[in-house]
Amino acid sequence: MIDGVRRFMPFVLVGIIAILVIVVFVSLGRVIFSAKPTSVADAPAATASTTPAATADPKLTSTLADRSVRMTVRGQIVADENYRSYSVTISPDSRIMATYHGYRGEVIDTETLDNTGKAYGEFVYALDRANLMTGDELSGDANETRGICATGNLYEFEMLKGDKVVKKLWTSSCSGSVGSLKANLGQVMALFQKQIPDFSSMTSKMNAKL
Repeated sequence: MIDGVRRFMPFVLVGIIAILVIVVFVSLGRVIFSAKPTSVADAPAATASTTPAATADPKLTSTLADRSVRMTVRGQIVADENYRSYSVTISPDSRIMATYHGYRGEVIDTETLDNTGKAYGEFVYALDRANLMTGDELSGDANETRGICATGNLYEFEMLKGDKVVKKLWTSSCSGSVGSLKANLGQVMALFQKQIPDFSSMTSKMNAKL
């Protein structure tokens, strides 16, 4: 009897091993074939640090020789002697800053610097990525800036083709006169200011004239 059991033991062990192998393969098959394929919807969401694609609005990003962008800042509406303003105009071949006093725009100081098409392209695409063009230009009386924010500053941004303004956006430091600019004002202003190495000294001299 015992000898008979011993003779059958190898067959029993082989059978148990075969069953275990089958179970393992069946389990692996279920895992493989039940896995859901990755889709675009399953991809990780973009983080806040992801750089957005450039909108490439040609009103802003064109680097043709006749294109330029201009920032104009107007101070408080005060007596003619104390009124101050300045402008920064950037084109593919020049960078110009001018400071003014009085409502007739008498020049206090001006600086003209060379520029290159490559540098201009980087600048306008930086403005584009800063969402300068996201605002919708106002029309009629809504786009009239005379007298706006009398106790604060007015900020105007113009995209030009030759002497023609193709788009103009503006805002102010007064909460009741937000205008058409939707971009972050500080970010956009900083990009213009960094184009003029002597920006701080020129504005200091302008304010010293008060």
